[in-house]
Amino acid sequence: MRILVTNDDGIHGPGLEVLEEIAQTLSDDVWVVAPDAERSGAGHSLTLANPLRYRRLGERRFEVEGTPTDCVIMAARKILPGLPDLVLSGVNRGANIADDVTYSGTIAAAMEGTALGLKSIALSQVTGIYENGESFAVARAHGSAVVKKLATMSFGPGVLVNVNFPDCRAEDVQGIEVTRQGKRDQSHLFIDERVDARGRHYYWIGSNKEKGSPPAGTDLAAVFGKRISVTPLHMNLTQVEAMDALRGVFG
Repeated sequence: MRILVTNDDGIHGPGLEVLEEIAQTLSDDVWVVAPDAERSGAGHSLTLANPLRYRRLGERRFEVEGTPTDCVIMAARKILPGLPDLVLSGVNRGANIADDVTYSGTIAAAMEGTALGLKSIALSQVTGIYENGESFAVARAHGSAVVKKLATMSFGPGVLVNVNFPDCRAEDVQGIEVTRQGKRDQSHLFIDERVDARGRHYYWIGSNKEKGSPPAGTDLAAVFGKRISVTPLHMNLTQVEAMDALRGVFG
């Protein structure tokens, strides 16, 4: 089995090594093609106005001057000797649950793999909610077992799987839950305004760590309950239930 490993935290991202270890428990044909720098929040963006360049860092290890989506395309169409059987994206430093799904470069890389007809899984380590800060202990301890089970499945056309590991000690994980994408009950993004040495204002987009009260069955509720969340996502975003109302308006 040929496995492509990528991410959005960049080639030096702390979770990439964890994902390589996970991949190597499934195959000895593992290729790493990742952005040369952090591309968190890049979403499913392509580099179209500038050329793409890549560098070989090792026998099967490459960095690309581009987005996670660029990396998957370059890997599949240029770098690898043939298409991968499995695309693994992550392990992201931080959750990719609920509203995060639309921003995430980690998930976007898996989306691009799915668009190319490849089985694709996004993996993220929730951080900063419990006591562990930015530990990848849960992903390291449980990731291989989760991916091995998913690798045996057929996801079906247009489907990718989003895995989130809770922020707790590995031995405190309360199981695995198949979930639906949740919705935060409060806005988690804020603007942090600052002033530089010349008196000019500048801004950071930040994210708060409030947990809220998500309904059962969602990715949010699962990770807050120290369970590994496994969510099937679909590339087709059509809201079928709204079509009849639109037909009534447009005839």
